Amino acid sequence: MKHIIIGNGPTGLIAAETLRRLLPDAEIALIGDEQEPPYSRMAIPYFLQGHISDAGTHLRKAHDHYVRHKIHLIQGRVTKLDAQTKQVEFADGERLPYDKLLIATGSQPIRPPVPGIDLPNVHTCWTIEDARAIAAKAQPGSRVLQIGAGFIGCIIMEALAARGVKLTVVEMGDRMVQRMMTAKAGAMIKRWVEQKGVAVHLNAAVTAISAKDGALAAQLSSGAEIAADLVICAAGVKPAIGFLAGSGIAMERGIRVDTAMRTNLPDVFAAGDVTETPGFHSGQPEVNAIQPNAAEQAQIAAKNMAGNSAVSQGSLAINVLDTLGLISTSFGEWSGVKKAAGGTTVELVDEDRYRYLSLQFEHDVLIGATSIGWTDHVGALRGLIQTRARLGAWRERLLDDPTDFMAAYLATAQQAA
Repeated sequence: MKHIIIGNGPTGLIAAETLRRLLPDAEIALIGDEQEPPYSRMAIPYFLQGHISDAGTHLRKAHDHYVRHKIHLIQGRVTKLDAQTKQVEFADGERLPYDKLLIATGSQPIRPPVPGIDLPNVHTCWTIEDARAIAAKAQPGSRVLQIGAGFIGCIIMEALAARGVKLTVVEMGDRMVQRMMTAKAGAMIKRWVEQKGVAVHLNAAVTAISAKDGALAAQLSSGAEIAADLVICAAGVKPAIGFLAGSGIAMERGIRVDTAMRTNLPDVFAAGDVTETPGFHSGQPEVNAIQPNAAEQAQIAAKNMAGNSAVSQGSLAINVLDTLGLISTSFGEWSGVKKAAGGTTVELVDEDRYRYLSLQFEHDVLIGATSIGWTDHVGALRGLIQTRARLGAWRERLLDDPTDFMAAYLATAQQAA
């Protein structure tokens, strides 16, 4: 049996290693389109900060790891899937047959249609090659403009600030990290980073970038102009599915899969950031591009490719972020549900101490949570959400004192036992 995996990031590698454990004699090929060994994009900020070399980003450190596990690494860009002949085609025209195929191509950065976005010294920060170029320019005191203050943007911001640059962040939304933080929480993070010396412009867009006086000049929708030596575009990501056009695979924003990670095509699976998977609470297709979900999906896909049976409970938001030393988290349906659907919210705000806690309930079940400044036992919030524990009287106690979530977790776990 020939098992082909397109995408050699963490999702593809976990799937390959899972397949190898289950099928000792199967042919396994892992395809990546960069001239690098399999590496972790999540390690790039540590590279930018100088904490690790580029080799430190590699997912497996032993030089003979892939040979020992009989995983064939292939460098090349897949440009076409032919499901009728069960082959994938590379950019050079070469074709590779498969018996089972896993698509784990992940995400790709969004480059907004801004005039000047392709000028020299305007970069995304998505590949290790991007990071090398940024590291060469982001020297202490250099002026850096970052477009975007989402989850990935804040991780990049952390690394840039550590390099001692003069940093300005421009965000189109009304808050920082708006896809994981409530309005009050996002405002708290903004105040924190501004106190750390980062300039933040919200409700603003970069409308043009031009070369000026030996540097770059960015025009904002507000009318302001910002001079920069380096521009980083962190405007978000989207599933890398362009090569699947015309393949017949079911796609919307990402590849549609069921709870077994099967697509609509025979013997074709997908896992990780490239997918639209049933949501943990909604059951509806969702793009939830986070590593914990991707790792679980990789194992589920590999088990089903090997002929076993495994299903996912559904995609769940699990976000943990360190923003210049301020820890924030969000889990599940952190924005809550409408009151008419049984939704209830409690919010605790301590501006002076940078502590924030928001709990979201659907009837007596905790479905979402957001926190800032909480590190002790915060995993209990995730546990309450993932177990779908019926809280009963504990809901009222948490509405009165949301900081008592650990006691509620222990109480419901004891009842379940």
